[in-house]
Amino acid sequence: MNQYHAGSIRNVVIMGHGSEGKTSLAEAIFFNSGAVNRLGKVDNGTSVSDFDPDEIKRKLSINLSLLPVEWDGVKINLLDSPGYPDFLGDVKSAARVCEGAVIVLAANSDVKTGTEIAWGLSREENLSRIFFVSKMERENADFFKVKDEVQEKFGNTCLPIQIPVGSQADFKGVIDLISGICYTGTERTQTEIPEELKDRAAEEKEKLIEAIAETDDNLIEKYLAGETISSDELSLALVKAIKSGAISPIMCGSGLANIGAIDLANAIKDLLPSPEEKEIRLAEASTIKELKAEESGPLAALVFKTSADPYVGKLSMFRVYSGHIDSNSQVWNVNQGANERIGQIFIPRGKNQESVPHIGAGDIGAVAKLAVTATGDTLGDQSNPVVIAPVTFPAPCYSVAVYPHSKEDVDKLGSSLARIVEEDPTMSVTRDADTGETILSGLGDTQVEVAAERMHRKFGVGVDLKTPKVAYKETISHKVTAEHKHKKQSGGHGQYGHVMMELEPLPRGTGNEFATRIVGGSIPKNYLPAVEKGVMEAIKEGILTGCPVVDVKATAYDGSFHPVDSSEICFKIAGSQAFKKGMAAANPILLEPIMNLRVVIPGDYTGDVVGDLNTKRARVNGITPDGDMNIIEAQVPLAEVNRYAIDLKSITQARGKFSMEFDHYEEVPAHLAQKISEEAQAEKEETK
Repeated sequence: MNQYHAGSIRNVVIMGHGSEGKTSLAEAIFFNSGAVNRLGKVDNGTSVSDFDPDEIKRKLSINLSLLPVEWDGVKINLLDSPGYPDFLGDVKSAARVCEGAVIVLAANSDVKTGTEIAWGLSREENLSRIFFVSKMERENADFFKVKDEVQEKFGNTCLPIQIPVGSQADFKGVIDLISGICYTGTERTQTEIPEELKDRAAEEKEKLIEAIAETDDNLIEKYLAGETISSDELSLALVKAIKSGAISPIMCGSGLANIGAIDLANAIKDLLPSPEEKEIRLAEASTIKELKAEESGPLAALVFKTSADPYVGKLSMFRVYSGHIDSNSQVWNVNQGANERIGQIFIPRGKNQESVPHIGAGDIGAVAKLAVTATGDTLGDQSNPVVIAPVTFPAPCYSVAVYPHSKEDVDKLGSSLARIVEEDPTMSVTRDADTGETILSGLGDTQVEVAAERMHRKFGVGVDLKTPKVAYKETISHKVTAEHKHKKQSGGHGQYGHVMMELEPLPRGTGNEFATRIVGGSIPKNYLPAVEKGVMEAIKEGILTGCPVVDVKATAYDGSFHPVDSSEICFKIAGSQAFKKGMAAANPILLEPIMNLRVVIPGDYTGDVVGDLNTKRARVNGITPDGDMNIIEAQVPLAEVNRYAIDLKSITQARGKFSMEFDHYEEVPAHLAQKISEEAQAEKEETK
């Protein structure tokens, strides 16, 4: 592939809801460019970008994939992003390193969640946008219905620059509203506009002319004066309006039928900005405050995607904003403050790779086996460091407990999890100190399941995923006294330790305390640390569920000893058993973690979400309007929301999001506490 300067590069993310035709459209453009000699299909696993076994199995994009295309003197870097919300991290990564976006919608569907996410991301990253209504050949396809819904949701600056000729089985081609030319078939044969579409084409063109004119002072004067505006004038003003974001054009076609894909590639080349035309976003920590997409400038490259390969090792995809990176060179990792050795650079094309001598400003490439570099790091020059603003990833909200499938998997589990998390910054691995479980967290159940499958396929580690245990605690509800006399005689020295103890509840969240008020030496001072040690061991495992005991004060107030048979171990046993007896007598209760929950949802779903929370023993503290969204603040037991990511996705069609954090512990209702206790005892019996 030839080298291109920044002005001849277009970095474009293809975004939208899952299964709306994004990959098929990218495949059609790739095929039309001559990069491949046959048109691959998602359904039979032959597409260039969906090459991962998980993608072929599920027939949907899971990973971000780069398809570089040479098109009429311009290099188009197509970043085909996943549409399923669980893989939002890759979509955000792609949007961060592009100047333009193609938002794909299906002609036989409504505007879905993924489309709304794509619109929001493109605005957040200040991307110039093109809507593409795909699947025009499908049953129930209706371009104008989708167009109306796009305008209703995203505004009247979303305007068709094409309209379709026919639809469903009769879909033949498109009409270019600016030129007035009708193109039919995959070869784009030029024909007259069909008679039945002339009025509709004229009507849509008039709306387009008016919208374009409103973005240009000279044209609006001509328009209001009734003067004719030439096609060249319209085209120039349209390009300017699209690049500024004032207009988002709507196009149409079919990736599978390969109609409209050539028009889209031409539009990407002609209508979307190059890296030279967009401001480069720098981090606040950057010493350089302004940067241009020039090869002569200081090196600044952002690593935006990391993949773990069992054979090659770590693969890092990067976008060069300024300067250039050469194969077999050395760069400075600005974030880590360390040198990084660069090996052979290559350009990914789906699963294939093309080695290149260097990647220049504005372009995208990849390199293997970086030692210190992670996703979000900037590679630069130590003497002139620049920091590119990194991708902001959503926080994980869905967790599972990970158990090795067999003994052979135990040793490799930790390193495999670390590599999976390195691939995807929206995932994390933690260890729950209370339950002893390894917790893998992500954005949803599908993402976590795919991660488990990858661990098995890439690293040979089998895992079982389970719902995380809730870290219950036990405490007491009233003050009691208890005693235990540990006494054994079996010839020779015996064993003797006698402890009398008082237990009392402490305020919630105080912790545990141990005290003594021994009078007259009934227990020698040198044995009191052993009593305390026994109590502290007993505290680790309560009598209801085996969970730790909290908020209890234990006071040793009396006892007795034997001058020969007493020992530290005897008083440790006596202290432990006295504590357990006291727990049993003090009406022990079970405590559960209560979370602060913050749910952000479209206003239409408020009633359904609140109703669902009420079934989860939640206390809704308030509902705050925020534009079209409502923010629900609530407190809810963790046991009820361990799977809330799935529930909220179902209720809101993935339009809602939430965050939660631990707040405090509360008593579990009696009927539930009994059930939890019985389950814990049954589990204990099974493991014996």
